[in-house]
Amino acid sequence: MKHLIIGAGAAAVSAVRRILKEKPEDTVVIVSQDEEVYSRCMLHKFISGERDAPSINFINDDIFAHKNVQWIKGKTITRLDGATKTVYAGDEKIASGDTVLIATGSNSVTPPIGELKTAKNAFGLRHLSDARAIAGSAKSAKEVVIIGAGLVGLDAAYALLELGKKLTIIEMAPTALAINLDAHGAEAYQKLFEAKGVTFHLARKVVNTKGDGAGNITGVEMDNGVTVPCDMVVMAVGVRAAIAFLEGSGVKTERAVVVDDYLATSVPGIYAAGDVAGLSGIWPNAQKQGEMAAYNMTGTKWAYDDRFAIKNTINFFGLPSLSLGAINPQEGDTVLVKEDRGNYRKIILRDGAPAGVILQGEIGGSGFWLHLIKNKIRIDKLGKSPWKVTYADFFGLEANGEYKYVV
Repeated sequence: MKHLIIGAGAAAVSAVRRILKEKPEDTVVIVSQDEEVYSRCMLHKFISGERDAPSINFINDDIFAHKNVQWIKGKTITRLDGATKTVYAGDEKIASGDTVLIATGSNSVTPPIGELKTAKNAFGLRHLSDARAIAGSAKSAKEVVIIGAGLVGLDAAYALLELGKKLTIIEMAPTALAINLDAHGAEAYQKLFEAKGVTFHLARKVVNTKGDGAGNITGVEMDNGVTVPCDMVVMAVGVRAAIAFLEGSGVKTERAVVVDDYLATSVPGIYAAGDVAGLSGIWPNAQKQGEMAAYNMTGTKWAYDDRFAIKNTINFFGLPSLSLGAINPQEGDTVLVKEDRGNYRKIILRDGAPAGVILQGEIGGSGFWLHLIKNKIRIDKLGKSPWKVTYADFFGLEANGEYKYVV
């Protein structure tokens, strides 16, 4: 049997490994726009020059050199024929398979404002090609505007600070890292970046750009009338599932590919995993989805049931943070905060169970909190401070002396 995998990211690589384990004699054909395998989490290190392309490759084996694996690189797929399970790049037929895994990930969003879509010195940051373009432009750029103060925007800022650039970050939310941390946790990072010379304009929208008439942006105008001068722009305003090539394929899409519990699409024999399936933007989840899809592609029915995707890890200037679940409370929630020098911890309790946790500074014990949040385990009836709750509080003894789980 031949399995066609579109994409070469975390979900795709995980699927290849599982297929080869389950069906060693099957053939795997990988088709990707990328010509290298790389970790998106490390793109900022590539921009800064701390890492080169080979050193951000997350594969530690020669799986793509396996005798039953063919990797067709550098092909931008423009069409999938769902009936024949064949992919095309323009009019060129590229490959087909008995099963297909769509693992094309997502692309950065470019706002339809001014010359952002057409300028030669405006870039998104999602792929290695984007990082290469930013690194190349940064050789001559001195002043950079970053649109978006989320994790990707701050990654870009961190890298460009290493290159000595003057940075201005424009963010429409009232805080940086608005979907990753609460205002207090985010402020700690804002202060660290400001101490390095970065200027933040929060609760501000970009409304236009100024140009030099030669295809380069020279300034970014905000909704307060202020124009920030620049000679490069990095856009970090979100991503969109890479599904344009699926039009007319029969594969049902909404904001992403629609899949069932087995990661199967609306077309029999075609599956989807990773960002393109819209279930999670977290690396471990993408890997797990790729593996589960591979089981189903090779005949083993295995449902993907880990839909928990609200997990963020952050580390800038030696300050680590981790958030799980809700970062801001709803009406009726109980919020507990504990803070000391260098550490900030917050628990949101909803109906007696942790709904969210933020750990900043010391982030140990996150696995314990993740288990409580995912399983909605109440901790309000234990008769002790939530800060002192441990796994030991959920175990008892059987009559024969064996431990038992007693949630």
